[in-house]
Amino acid sequence: MSTTTDAPKRRALGKGLESLLPRLHSGTPTGQDAVPTVEEATGKPREIPVGDIERNPYQTRSQVDEQQLAELAQSIAATGVVQPIVVRPLPDGRFQLIAGERRWLASQKAGKKTVPAIVRQVSDEQAMQMTIVENLQRSDLNPMEQARAFDRLGREFRFTQEQMALCTGKDRATIANFLRLLRLPPEVQEKVENGQLSFGHARALLALEDPQSILEAARKITALSLSVRQTETYIQNILTPEQQKKREEKVKEPLDPNVREARDLLQRALGMKVTIEDKNGRGRVIIEYSRLEDFDTLLDMLGVH
Repeated sequence: MSTTTDAPKRRALGKGLESLLPRLHSGTPTGQDAVPTVEEATGKPREIPVGDIERNPYQTRSQVDEQQLAELAQSIAATGVVQPIVVRPLPDGRFQLIAGERRWLASQKAGKKTVPAIVRQVSDEQAMQMTIVENLQRSDLNPMEQARAFDRLGREFRFTQEQMALCTGKDRATIANFLRLLRLPPEVQEKVENGQLSFGHARALLALEDPQSILEAARKITALSLSVRQTETYIQNILTPEQQKKREEKVKEPLDPNVREARDLLQRALGMKVTIEDKNGRGRVIIEYSRLEDFDTLLDMLGVH
């Protein structure tokens, strides 16, 4: 049996941009299943004027916590930028941010004229991939931002969920759950994005398939400030009547005249509601009672009391 020592292994987090995308070994074919390589940094960090750097158009994060940004600015004002940002050169002599947006913004807030940066020579596609994957490795993206980032990797770069897991260090089940969030109605996605609903709330809501049912449930959950556990119970209570309704609709199917006659005879004899489910001579008889006394009566009539 041939070995697979050349297969890319999952890399640990926190090792810089070198670990963001698995490198291609020599001889590895390119194509849909190959993950593009990233060129090495051009040298040591250099000080670049903050005004010469443009925001990354591929940025995954749509919201920035102003309080955390202010705290980071205070830290940078006191001790400087500990970890350099990553940029790539533009034809006009300026630079485009690849990673480190919060450090760049905080440096401006702190009044810094320059910021330490590593310059990378990468293509538009590589820059986009690096930005998306670098953001997915962070913990401050909200669930919807992560869901859209994973979706973008799949749609625009044809990453499989296995490749996404390899790049970000997240397991495939987690990635699949994030992608499922995109099935939520836009209003519910907005509630998840602004923190009104958590990832756990959103997962519970996905058990409801109808968009209107999801929306109505989400509104009630936020209005009552239900916990994830309470939400799961609430959703289950919604589903149970729906399942019962489906059973009743199934029972409403035309009955064989002989089965219907037998049902009517039993109902008159017992004084209780009787349902007969029959399919090709096999099925079940369901007798419903509303009081304990009715149950005792039924046992007496059956001779088992």
